Amino acid sequence: MAVVAIYSLKGGVGKTTLAVNLAWCAATLSARRTLVWDLDPQAASTWLLGGGGKARDQAQAVFTRDVEVEQLIRPTPYDRIDLIGADASLRSLDRLFHELDKKKRLAKLVASLDKAYDRLILDCPPGLTETSEQVMRAADLIVVPVNPSPLSTRAFEEVKRHLDGKSGRAALMPVHAMVDRRRKLHAEALAAEPDWPVIPMASMVETMAARRAPVGSFAPKSAAARAFGELWQAVERRLA
Repeated sequence: MAVVAIYSLKGGVGKTTLAVNLAWCAATLSARRTLVWDLDPQAASTWLLGGGGKARDQAQAVFTRDVEVEQLIRPTPYDRIDLIGADASLRSLDRLFHELDKKKRLAKLVASLDKAYDRLILDCPPGLTETSEQVMRAADLIVVPVNPSPLSTRAFEEVKRHLDGKSGRAALMPVHAMVDRRRKLHAEALAAEPDWPVIPMASMVETMAARRAPVGSFAPKSAAARAFGELWQAVERRLA
């Protein structure tokens, strides 16, 4: 099982959009048995994938071993995609990790799922926190959405600097996200990093929330769906 974390130091850059659509691409385009693990207390991935109807505040309990990780896995409406949903209990996850002082707790839980799935997608909360440190130890690849703005670029550089020099660190994969090529600042950002994958700013992406569905499931021929598919192919190449 390969572990792909969708992470950014900055919020509002499209992490959940990437997580849900890459999971759909993994399951549909690559026929991978895929698990989405939502670690963000906002639970946006959980909601988009049809979960969160009856929150039981158990999402954090798996880290204290009060609940076995397999007990939290739920099917989604999509073939080959399962979900470990988020809930409000994750708001204190950073404090819990600090109190547990188990630096590889997430990595060990992830390892226990190795035979059941081919790909694990982690939807991560923003910030450099105890949770992000756990994610960085557990992931094989960290996909970082970067909006075409100085603040978002600065956030990516901070993550890169933080990981530099760490032994066994996961590989980083920056992605231009929410791109409008008509805007000068966006065009300049793409020109500065032409090798990064690009996800466009598109109405179909915004429609995800209304439909509670990945773009490829309802608009497979759209530019956004093609962009997510191309990004997933790039992810698979990096994992290989």
